[in-house]
Amino acid sequence: MPQVPHFGPACFSPRSPVRHIPGAASRPSRPHHFRPVQRRTVIALISGCLVAGAASAETLWNEFRGPTGQGLSTAVGLPVEWAPDKNIVWRQELPGLAWSSPVVARGKIFVTTATPLQGDDETNGISLRVLALDGNSGRVVWNTEVLRQTDAEAIQKHGKNSHASPTPIYENGRIYAHFGHHGTACVDETGRVIWRTQEHRYPPRHGTGGSPVIVDDLLIFNADGQFNPAVLALEKATGKLRWKVARPETAATSKFSFCTPLVIQVKGRKQVISPGSGIVQALDPRDGREIWRVMYGVGFSVVPRPIYAHGLVFLSSGYEKAVGYAIRPDGQGDVTNTHVAWTANKRVPFNPSMVVVGAELYMVDDNGIFSSRDAKTGNLYYEERLLGPCSASLLAGDGRIYAQDERGKTAVVKPGKTYQVLATNDLQERTLASMSVIGSDLLIRTEQALYRVGKR
Repeated sequence: MPQVPHFGPACFSPRSPVRHIPGAASRPSRPHHFRPVQRRTVIALISGCLVAGAASAETLWNEFRGPTGQGLSTAVGLPVEWAPDKNIVWRQELPGLAWSSPVVARGKIFVTTATPLQGDDETNGISLRVLALDGNSGRVVWNTEVLRQTDAEAIQKHGKNSHASPTPIYENGRIYAHFGHHGTACVDETGRVIWRTQEHRYPPRHGTGGSPVIVDDLLIFNADGQFNPAVLALEKATGKLRWKVARPETAATSKFSFCTPLVIQVKGRKQVISPGSGIVQALDPRDGREIWRVMYGVGFSVVPRPIYAHGLVFLSSGYEKAVGYAIRPDGQGDVTNTHVAWTANKRVPFNPSMVVVGAELYMVDDNGIFSSRDAKTGNLYYEERLLGPCSASLLAGDGRIYAQDERGKTAVVKPGKTYQVLATNDLQERTLASMSVIGSDLLIRTEQALYRVGKR
C-alpha cells in the first residue's frame, strides 16, 4: 500500500482474462505443423534464458518496500520507459479495491483485496481476501477469503483509502495477511488458511493502513486507532498474542496513525522502529519494552515507513505539518534533546516513504515535489516539481529512482546532487499503491488491475 489514511464480486475466477498489450511479450498462435517435440525444445530454451537472466535479478520481494523494507532493489535491467501499449508484459484485472502492494516469491505474486459481500455495496459487509497470481502470465491461481467484516462502524473509511491497504508478508511458504482493525490471517502457498484472528480490534479512524513486520517468531504491527494506541506482537505460527504495549501519552490530540514499523540492528541488538502519533519508539522485539523514544509534538496520522542508513533513522512526523527527522538510534530512554541529528521543515511527505541512495536522502512530497538532501547533514541539494499528487513510496534500483503519482504517472530520476529526469511514463489509471519488483520488471497496481512492466 501507499499507506494512505487521509484520504466487484466476492468471487473471482482464475480464468479471468489477462489482457496482453500490443508490443508486450506474447505467444503467437501455433501453426498446424508445429510438432510437440519442437514446442518442448523451445520451452526448454526459453526457460534456460529466463533462469540465466534472473540470476542477477530480484527473486524475492517479500514485504512492503521489499526485502530491506526500504524500497531498495538489487535487480538489473529495470524498465525506464513504458505506456499502456509499450513494454507491458501483462495486465491482470483484480476484484475489489485494495491499495496494498504485491509481494513476490517462488514465481508467484501474492496480493490482498476487499470485495463487497453483496453486489457493489460495502455497507452489507466485506470479504477480505488473498490472491495468488502466476508471475509469468498474470493468471489468478487461487483466490481465498480469509476474513469477513460486517460491523458498520469498522467498515467506515476515508474515500482515498481501502480495506486492504496493508501489504502482506511472505516467509517460508506462508503469507501473512494483515487488515488492521479487521484482523490478521496466515495462509500457505496453496491458499489454505492456517490461522486467523479478529481478537485485537481497535477503533479505527479513516480505515486501516500500516503493514506488519516479522521478527524471529513474531508478527509485529502498530494498532494506532482513535483511542488507546498500542503495538502488538503475535506468534506467527499460531496467531496468538505474545505481547501488547500501550503507547505513552503524547502531545498529539489525535491518536490515530498508519505506519509500518522497521526492524534494524544497533550494536548487535534488534530494534523495532515504530512511529505513532507524537512519538517514535524503538522497541525490543522480544517483549515490547521501549529502548528509546523521540517526541515530535502534535504530529499524527503518521504514514511513511521509516528508513535506516548512515547510522540514522529517517522519518516524517505526519500531519498537520510534516517534519523530517534524522535520529541516531543508539540512545536510551527519551532522547528527543540528545539524538536528533537534524530536522527538515520543507517538502517532507505525509504519505510517500523516503529512500536513501548513496550519500543522498530522497523524498517526494504529497504535492509531487521531489528533493535531494545530504543524508548525514540534511543539506538540501535541490527540490523540483516532478509529478502530480503522490501517495506511493519511492523505489530505487538499477541506478534509478522511481516516483509515482496518483494519476498513474511514473517519473524515473537519476540519483545525484543535480536534478535529472530520465523518463516520464503514464499508465493512465489511478494508483496509490507502491511499486514492487519481480525479476527485472516492475509490478504496478492500479485501481483496477496489476501490471507487469518490462521487456521480454
